[in-house]
Amino acid sequence: MENFTVPKDYHAELNLHDTQVAIKTVKDFFQQTLAQRLNLLRVSAPLFVDPKSGLNDNLNGVERPVSFDIKNMTNTAEIVHSLAKWKRYALKKYGFSEGEGLYTDMTAIRRDEDLDNIHSVYVDQWDWEKIISKENRTVDTLKEVVRTIYKVLRKTEKYMAIQYDYIEEILPKDIFFITTQELLDLYPDCTPKEREYKITKEKGAVFLMKIGKTLSNGERHDGRAPDYDDWELNGDILVYYPVLDIALELTSMGIRVDEESLDRQLSISGCDDRRELDFQKAVLNKELPYTIGGGIGQSRICMFFLRKAHIGEVHVSIWPDEMRKSAKERGIMLL
Repeated sequence: MENFTVPKDYHAELNLHDTQVAIKTVKDFFQQTLAQRLNLLRVSAPLFVDPKSGLNDNLNGVERPVSFDIKNMTNTAEIVHSLAKWKRYALKKYGFSEGEGLYTDMTAIRRDEDLDNIHSVYVDQWDWEKIISKENRTVDTLKEVVRTIYKVLRKTEKYMAIQYDYIEEILPKDIFFITTQELLDLYPDCTPKEREYKITKEKGAVFLMKIGKTLSNGERHDGRAPDYDDWELNGDILVYYPVLDIALELTSMGIRVDEESLDRQLSISGCDDRRELDFQKAVLNKELPYTIGGGIGQSRICMFFLRKAHIGEVHVSIWPDEMRKSAKERGIMLL
């Protein structure tokens, strides 16, 4: 409860019924525009995977996946944390070519989340992935795709501002690029989250690059699993969200590991045992396409564009009784 906040004088502009209409409006417009701009095809995706496949995203490496047994089968299944690895397999299996990509509705259960205004046990993302050449595994390629996604975000905000009078456009014209080391150099006495808040409030929209590697202070800005993003070629899109006065992460993305970066990052992380998993072996043996991809939070997008104070206003989940009671008393109706 200590992380649950209610903005002063907050009230929901839309009732529950109209909120559902608005959620669909946001999702339909954003995903259609994103697919068009990035040349993505929508595909079906798994809710769970075999843990022995190595396909599940290990996130920061400490989150416990939800697992269950299956009748008449000896192995268990794991609910996905994300589809970062599965998508590369799918691109190859479905016969996609360079410059083409896919996206899907990904839902997950993250049982170890600290619940607050923007974190839930239930996670929903547009997971997307696109084939690139090895030569295009560059910072310039990463920035070009980030700018494309940011333009879609701005276009969506403009569209929603036309549909709903209470929504004003707040995203700046351009997104600001900065690395985690450069951010540490700017604010050496701040925590990672404090640094994110300061730069995002100043710039409005930021792409924070190179997440996962150890910085000059001997610490990491944030954790990243060693076997999907290349830590030199990844990042998060953060926007300043005045409703909660926070830096709000809307998407995590990056150019995916190739054989060299995977080999290096597994060694650095002490995860050499993963070399024997199917996915990791396929990358090391150059059997999968080189890709760029990410996950864009569906509920985060809806929360931001509808100016909601709690993510539970735009999706259904389970919340502590005290949080639900406190939210209701303050005019926040959790679904």
